[in-house]
Amino acid sequence: MIRNSLSAFVENEMPRHLAQKWDKENHFPQDVFNKLAELGWMGLTVPEEYGGSGRDILGTVAAIEELCSRSMAVACGYIQSTCYAGLNLVEVASEEQKAELLPKVAAQGLMFAYGISEPDVGSDVASVRTTAVKDSERVVINGNKRFCSGAAISDYIYTLVRSGPAEDRYKNLSLILIPPTTPGVLLEPQDTMGLKGGGTFDVTFTDVEVPLKNIVGGEEGWNKGWSKLVGPGLEIEKIEVAAMALGIARAAVDDAWAYSQERVQFGKPICTIQSIRHMLADVKTKLEACRMMTYNAARLANEGQPVGVQAAMAKLFVCDTARDIVLTCQQVFGAYGYVKDFDMERYVRDILVMPILGGSSAIQKNNICNLLKLPR
Repeated sequence: MIRNSLSAFVENEMPRHLAQKWDKENHFPQDVFNKLAELGWMGLTVPEEYGGSGRDILGTVAAIEELCSRSMAVACGYIQSTCYAGLNLVEVASEEQKAELLPKVAAQGLMFAYGISEPDVGSDVASVRTTAVKDSERVVINGNKRFCSGAAISDYIYTLVRSGPAEDRYKNLSLILIPPTTPGVLLEPQDTMGLKGGGTFDVTFTDVEVPLKNIVGGEEGWNKGWSKLVGPGLEIEKIEVAAMALGIARAAVDDAWAYSQERVQFGKPICTIQSIRHMLADVKTKLEACRMMTYNAARLANEGQPVGVQAAMAKLFVCDTARDIVLTCQQVFGAYGYVKDFDMERYVRDILVMPILGGSSAIQKNNICNLLKLPR
């Protein structure tokens, strides 16, 4: 039901020509996003008592796949609302924060942008240098963040800060909600190859002041950012990225499958050529494997079972395999797969970041070995 409803929404509200336009102009279609919110799609991660439909990870993953099959401009905003905001608030926010913000996620699509990476901090997030100092009334933040996707369209930047001595690493980290319009916040756009729509930004915080209530988890959350960051939300993020890659790969396979029957060479459709047929058989098979791994991890997460290993495996396998799928589909298109008038060119640009986004493939391999307790 979720997939059928969203598929109809995609065709009616996100036609191909608009998806191409949003990508070309790096435009976030706020009107389409608002319609998604009005229809209740952001409520899939929000409990009923806060106006949502209850925690449905399978439904959320299906929604991500459907939206990513057409436009990252809409899909990324959806993830920033349902997952970055909704899931994190449910898991680690104070009761006051949940009461204030979760209804806005469900009804209005309130969005978080992740302010975690820094110019010299990628996978080793415990080394963040952005600092926060608090007194009896406020928190003051100074520092820099990088690869902060969707910062300009978000309501808050979900910011990891150093709230104590750097040598304590994991013990002195906190998460702060910082509105991007706060005085002292500077957003500088990065011109990325793909993921157009929400934009990706360098963010500088210069004596930025926010109230104590913006500490995630309330004042009790001070210096407890690491435990809040590495909870189930981080594991589910891996599944989210796998679903993004799955959606892009599915679109590429569908387009290549159709194109192979339309493109005529030597007097017949190229789908009759054995090398093309083998390419299509390979991508169809790999796509099915990606789908099974993604939804198996989503099912475990939905049931509240431990999902660390399966999430890391899905992120690793699906993102790497989806990249191979899309590049093979581009070959089916030949030279046309390199032309911006065709969606295939966009799929290639968007898929290339998936093995990096949300924890690189190398990090996932480390995670798998560590979680399975392979001796060092």
